[in-house]
Amino acid sequence: MITDILPDQVSAVDTFEDHEAELFPEEQELIAKAVDKRRREFTTGRHCARTALGRLGIAPVPLLPGESRAPTWPAGVVGSITHCKGYRAAAVGRTAELWTIGIDAEPNEPTPQGVLEAIALPPELAMVRELGAAGDKVAWDRLLFSAKETVYKAWFPLARRWLGFEDAEVTLNPDDGTFTARVLIEPPVVDGVPLDGFTGRWLAREGFVVTAIAVPALTT
Repeated sequence: MITDILPDQVSAVDTFEDHEAELFPEEQELIAKAVDKRRREFTTGRHCARTALGRLGIAPVPLLPGESRAPTWPAGVVGSITHCKGYRAAAVGRTAELWTIGIDAEPNEPTPQGVLEAIALPPELAMVRELGAAGDKVAWDRLLFSAKETVYKAWFPLARRWLGFEDAEVTLNPDDGTFTARVLIEPPVVDGVPLDGFTGRWLAREGFVVTAIAVPALTT
């Protein structure tokens, strides 16, 4: 499912079922005391990530959390992992082709009471209410949350600093399955280019909403 909204340069793997995959000892140690739910999502997420890396010809390595708990990828690789109840996915690419990747998946159902007001800027609140009034089978508040999570995942590897929900304004396009994000704080600069916004894609299917951003590297 996630592959449908990612470019060809990205190697992505997803699953609706958990896998009893083998973990490296360093990874096992991280979840030794975790509850079963956390163990399953961690293990399957790493299985997806290593399968995706293998399709790029990269041998299995431990994928340990680094700053902000995001996975530390092998040299020359960018990537992102997501999991929610009933769905896991990972997406990776080479830094020669992509500056960053962010993906997120959520159940296609309304957010708990109070969440939308906590994460949305006034224009986003108005947008979600307007989209919801159209009667589409999309939980627009949850889609907004997912898009903001994806923006953060794409932002952090480049900026190495926090991006709050209030620090980026997201616009969802219901017509073509895209979204844009305008960064409202000082952006990271990559190869002389300030990344003050992102463009991504979204999809609602199989009871989930998924969002993805893949920023191509400059070519000379």
